[in-house]
Amino acid sequence: MVLVLLVKKNYFEVRALLSRIMEIDLEESWKTQLKEEFVKEYFPRLIKFIKESYENRIVFPEQKYIFRAFNVTPFEKVKVVILGQDPYHGKGQANGLSFAVSNNVKIPPSLQNIFKEVESDLGKKLVHTDGDLIRWARQGVLLLNATLTVDPGKPLSHKERGWEEFTDRVIQKLSEKRDSVVFILWGNYAKAKGVHIDRTKHLVLESPHPSPFSAYGGFFGSRPFSKTNAYLTSRGIRPIQWL
Repeated sequence: MVLVLLVKKNYFEVRALLSRIMEIDLEESWKTQLKEEFVKEYFPRLIKFIKESYENRIVFPEQKYIFRAFNVTPFEKVKVVILGQDPYHGKGQANGLSFAVSNNVKIPPSLQNIFKEVESDLGKKLVHTDGDLIRWARQGVLLLNATLTVDPGKPLSHKERGWEEFTDRVIQKLSEKRDSVVFILWGNYAKAKGVHIDRTKHLVLESPHPSPFSAYGGFFGSRPFSKTNAYLTSRGIRPIQWL
């Protein structure tokens, strides 16, 4: 009898969690592609952890921005994936797009180095100097972090809670269902995700991370922006306006 009650309790808890999952603010094409994930064992646990985290303490980014990268860049519109580690963990920095910050926030060192490489690579000055990279996202650049949430001042604090499995599947789906996508992997954490990419049908660009600790070890001079546009153009795909 006790076992039956426990099974019923777990069943209704899972049903309640799945109900909340289906209400997640996730763009419809991504919901369709990732629907199998919602019923896997790890996902209800992840949603429960995230829900409790936001209820009990400050978490970055704001809850409404957790899936912002997906909502700005639908599945069928993705041309490029730039993969980050986890959101910025400073107050007011994370905005749901990897490496980006909102317009009124000081540009972090990694993004400063990304902008330097854009200018060096393309031989022109930036037209837009704000840190909110939504202008890239709207052109088909999926600005994806491997982990989508973080505690203040604690990088990788939401590691191994389920986000990595979820974003692995995002990359796998893009690799399987799409053609001629450019995957830009900066740093070892991002490179490890490269095992999920079919390199016979996509372009993978790897280099050190743009952080000040590693940018001079091969990020500067790697020219990912011109290489991306050359590849897209060669396949009849409109290039990205990076400037």
